[in-house]
Amino acid sequence: MNTLLTTLAAAGPLAAGWSVHTVWMNRRLHTARRDPLTGLRTRDGFTRRATALLKNPRAVVVLADVDHFKQINDRHGHAAGDALLKATADRLAQYVGRTGVAGRLGGDEFAAVVIDNHGTAADLLAVLHGVLARRADGLDPAVHTTVSLGWVRAADHPGEDLSGLLRRADEAMYAAKQGRAGVRRAGLGRLFATWSGRRAGRRGSGADSSPGVAA
Repeated sequence: MNTLLTTLAAAGPLAAGWSVHTVWMNRRLHTARRDPLTGLRTRDGFTRRATALLKNPRAVVVLADVDHFKQINDRHGHAAGDALLKATADRLAQYVGRTGVAGRLGGDEFAAVVIDNHGTAADLLAVLHGVLARRADGLDPAVHTTVSLGWVRAADHPGEDLSGLLRRADEAMYAAKQGRAGVRRAGLGRLFATWSGRRAGRRGSGADSSPGVAA
């Protein structure tokens, strides 16, 4: 009995230390999958959760892009740009809620997967577009922008993975941006624009020369 008690007493600190280490590692992993500016999931964290959600046939993939973001940074400073990104992220996360997932893919691009239980994604995303386009609290009134959205239903493209659905949503978003539509659903046939065309358009002056559409 004494030997058993001695062994347990010696193992106690080791077990406690391992528990603390495990908690620390889990927190570090959680932090690594969160964007430090917005608090949204990073691309890796988003991909993991979104892939699981796509098993639901009612899943909808959404891509959002802040219009004229580079111009805002150049004219009003990076602090204004950061505040705008944070406001966009907060509003997107609130819309998505606990049943979906939102992430920052990089720069001014955000993605989300939501479960459309009632078949009303088009109406809800139109509302979301208006919410995202509101001026962020605390920003100079001169800082005005809009957000372009593209979306696609997973059920429209059975067997397509997250990467393919994001690409379709991305092309729809670019078409919305170019056509000043605000929100656009990915077509069921060919894509609205090629990937190379989108990137070329973004780099050109024409993509950002016209004002955004206010909600």
